[in-house]
Amino acid sequence: MIYMDAASTAPPRQDVLDMVTPLLTRDFGNPSSHHEAGHQARRAANWARSQVAGALQVAAEEVYFTSGGTEGANTAVIGGALANPRGRVVVSSAIEHPAVLEACRYLVEFHGFTHRLIPVSDQGLVDLEQAAKLIDDKVAVVSVMSVNNEVGTIQPVIQLAELAHRAGALMHTDAVQAAGWLDLAPLAAAVDALSISGHKIGALKGSGMLYLSSRHRFVPLLHGGGQQDGMRSGTENPAAAVGLAVALKACAQQRLEGLGEGYGRYLIDRIVSTLEAEYPGSVKLTGHETERIGGIVSFVFPKTAGETVLIELERKGVLCSSGSACAAGSTDPSPVLTAMGYEPELAHTAVRLSFGRGIKENEVSQVAAATIATLSRLLD
Repeated sequence: MIYMDAASTAPPRQDVLDMVTPLLTRDFGNPSSHHEAGHQARRAANWARSQVAGALQVAAEEVYFTSGGTEGANTAVIGGALANPRGRVVVSSAIEHPAVLEACRYLVEFHGFTHRLIPVSDQGLVDLEQAAKLIDDKVAVVSVMSVNNEVGTIQPVIQLAELAHRAGALMHTDAVQAAGWLDLAPLAAAVDALSISGHKIGALKGSGMLYLSSRHRFVPLLHGGGQQDGMRSGTENPAAAVGLAVALKACAQQRLEGLGEGYGRYLIDRIVSTLEAEYPGSVKLTGHETERIGGIVSFVFPKTAGETVLIELERKGVLCSSGSACAAGSTDPSPVLTAMGYEPELAHTAVRLSFGRGIKENEVSQVAAATIATLSRLLD
């Protein structure tokens, strides 16, 4: 089997497992305990925080460990908005992850906020002109993801942050899909809050990180023993924190080495050119042609059923998905694709191939061949 669903979850890295196992089996103390087992756990958590802070080039006290991307996004959006209500308006793109959209909906329903949506192009790129019109002095928080989790489009977060700050609003970016592919330091320098999830980059499920700028106040969502400076109460998890730090460092090293960089482009060119030559109009790339990460490739197939493609690919040993795992079980078309202007019938045919930088070249070739063979059989 070739696993091509890393945007849903990536397999844990061996170096992560090697580092966290002692923290789960030997050095398992509570970091708040005043004995040697607790001190050892505290040292591990502090090491992880310093490593992540170094990767983002932020202060260690601005790094908080969370349970994942959802908690991070909720804390940034809700916590930022409640601490900075202004005109009680929040702004996001139309294709955000549910962690952001539902946080905005909560603010609307329970705190009287208004939610403004920035439209996107048919390639999933936010409209900066419309964003400029929507982000005014009534806006408390702007939240736009760095990389879309379904189509891989890279968003102009730095320009959006400039618009937000010019209006006096806070800027958050969901960098969950960016963490394995982009340098996070420029993003962190531009925004006021940035969230990532560990299990997307080879760390443990249930791990995450949230950067919150010390220049601003955020209302905590969790209240209790005052851990993590009171911003995220609850017993800290040094193993999860260390795993995330190790995975983030490994991703940065692989990025510098250029590992996996051209594989997404190879898949696009191979699949599109072959199918278009044989079956014109049978395949369409979703997402931006050039402003995209290398690890997410999404297609729609106008003349087929997406579910059939997924089943056939699995029979050929390729595991992939139709889009976000957070929408699993839903019979509705992808909200991302419909926001991009795709008709529901066409959106239902979407197939997403996603992978980490550690994928092998021969595996990418096999995936391309399997996809072409599958579509050729279905279209004949």
